[in-house]
Parts: sequence; C-alpha cells; structure tokens
Amino acid sequence: MDLPEADAETKTWFVNWLEQFSSHVRSVDYASARPLFHPQILAFGTHQDVLPDREAWINTQWDNVWPRTDDFRFDIAATHVLVSNDKTMAVVIAPWTSTGFDTSGKPFDRPGRATIVFHRSGDGWTGVHTHLSLNRGVPQTSHGDRPVKAR
Repeated sequence: MDLPEADAETKTWFVNWLEQFSSHVRSVDYASARPLFHPQILAFGTHQDVLPDREAWINTQWDNVWPRTDDFRFDIAATHVLVSNDKTMAVVIAPWTSTGFDTSGKPFDRPGRATIVFHRSGDGWTGVHTHLSLNRGVPQTSHGDRPVKAR
C-alpha cells in the first residue's frame, strides 16, 4: 500500500501555503501568519514543548526564532504532502533552511525540518499542529535582531 500522497492540484495548494508562510517568517510578520493557523493549535519545536494555543506559540516559539534568524525557506523539492481519503486532514513534511547568527553576528546555516498537520473545514485548510525543529548539531540559539513588522 502506498502513502496517501496528495494529487498535483492539492500539493500545489500546500506548496503555495508554505511559500506564503515562509515569506511571513522572513518579514517577521506575525499578523499576516496568524490566520494560517487554528486559534487552539497544538505546536512545539526547538524552544518549547507542546503549546496550548496560537498566541502562546507566537509569544514563545515565534518570538524566540523569527526576529533572530533570516532567510527562512522550505525545500519544496523535498516536501511531501499526505492527504486523508476524505480530504479533511493533511500532513506536510518539509525540510527547511534558514540563517542563524552567532554572538559576534557571523551567519551560520540553520537547517531543520517541519511537520504541519492541517484540517479542512468550510473555511478551507487550517494548520492545527506544527513541529518545527533544527537538525542535529545545529546551534539552538541565534543572535539576530530584526524588528517584528506586525504583531
């Protein structure tokens, strides 16, 4: 039995979503990224265990990462999109890259991977769970200092 890979049209929708989300990360635009996720999202990542909602996620994970890094992008060629038979749930598995900064401001490669779970309702697809984490051996702390465009 094969994995339930998305058809081309559905995968394109999710690739566009990834591009949109990553552009919000690069511009440190929380306000534009917020509607992509359910208010009660369950999220975790490098800096936090399971967080109970979107605002807790923004105030911890996003604040600890987005302003301190740069150039966040998903590796679209290596992305997988799995969709349930009834097309109400989807999972996106995608490696990503970014740039971190050491204490002297010197940039370093900061790759990682993401799993994003989506639920489809009358309003379309919404992120309900994420796990973004760094690859092994990558420094967890970055010391960039970019302003938040919109909270």
